[in-house]
Formats: sequence, C-alpha cells, structure tokens
Amino acid sequence: MNLRRLATPLAPLVAALALAPCWSARAEPIEWAIDPDHFSIGFEVMHIGYARTLGLFLDAEGRFVYDPETGTLSSGRVVVQADSVFTDHDRRDRHVRSDDFLSADDHPEIVFEATDYEPGANGQGTLSGNLTLRGQSHPVELETTINRRADYPFGHGKDTLGISATTTLRRSEWGMTYALDNDLVGDEVVLRFEFEALNDGVADDGGR
Repeated sequence: MNLRRLATPLAPLVAALALAPCWSARAEPIEWAIDPDHFSIGFEVMHIGYARTLGLFLDAEGRFVYDPETGTLSSGRVVVQADSVFTDHDRRDRHVRSDDFLSADDHPEIVFEATDYEPGANGQGTLSGNLTLRGQSHPVELETTINRRADYPFGHGKDTLGISATTTLRRSEWGMTYALDNDLVGDEVVLRFEFEALNDGVADDGGR
C-alpha cells in the first residue's frame, strides 16, 4: 500500500478533526441587550366582531443570553410597563389599564421569563417561557425569526441581532373576562414583538 498516496486525501480530514475542538471553544453564550430605540410590542384583539383593535406598549426593556453558534438560549427576561399601553384613544386606554383588563395600578409590570428555545430552519424557532400578567403566571410559546445578525451599518456599529416574534393567547387565562359573555371584546389576543438586540459581551456564568 502506498502510504504517501493515502495520506494526501486524508490530510484535510485530519486537519478538520484537529480544529474541531477550537470551534467548540469559541462558541460562548453572549448577553444581548434589547435596544429600547428599536423595540416594538404590538397587539390586536377583535371588537364586537367588526374589526380588530390595534395597540402598542410604549415602555419595555429586556435582556437575554444566547449563543448564535449553537442556537442555545440560556436565559431571557422582558419587562413591560402595563400603564404604557396605547391604542390612540385616551378613554379606551384608561379602560385597558383598569381592573377590567391589565389592572396596571396593582400590577404595574408585565414580565416574560424565557425557559427554553428550540431553533429551527432558516432562522426560525420556538421560544417558550412564562408570562406574568395581573399577578398570574402561565406558559406561552412564541414563534420567532432571527432576521439578521451583523455589525450595525451606522451609529453604534455593534454586533446586532434583529428578531421578530409572535404569539396568540387567551386573556381569560389571566383573569381578564370583561365583555366575554356578550362577545364585545374577543378572548384571543395576538402579540407581536419586533426588536434589535445589541451584543453586550460574553455572558458571565451563563448570564443573569
């Protein structure tokens, strides 16, 4: 057997195997901070069967620990100020903040805590977690898409992730039963998140 001839095609494979531990060593969880200037939270709910009312939450912040190389999410937390709800109608906004809906005075924060992430193809995946609203916590799943990861083309210039996420929940699970019996306000609420997150450096012990 000609060992010299055999060694030639094997050389790239041997080199790749030798480098494999280096690839794993470079994969580290990164802490990402959601950019408050590029963070939109929208919702929609049916009104008397005629049309969907659209709204926003104007004040929110969040951080998460994610390794883009492995698709592993270690932790994540988003806090939304309940009284920042906005539907472009002052009287309706006051009603949504009341005990009939968000109970914003007694429960000023809406909190989502991530528990798991299952990456899929083409940047898509499923994010699981617990949503605490009106003092009650229930599990939710969000369908997510990582739109882009790149250095920002201007301004801060940081390594940036762009993410879209959606989920549909039933408000009655969190005790919001106002106007359900006469179907004036729908039970299903569609939530949509659009945001950019900035690389805040390698996470410390898997993040906080």
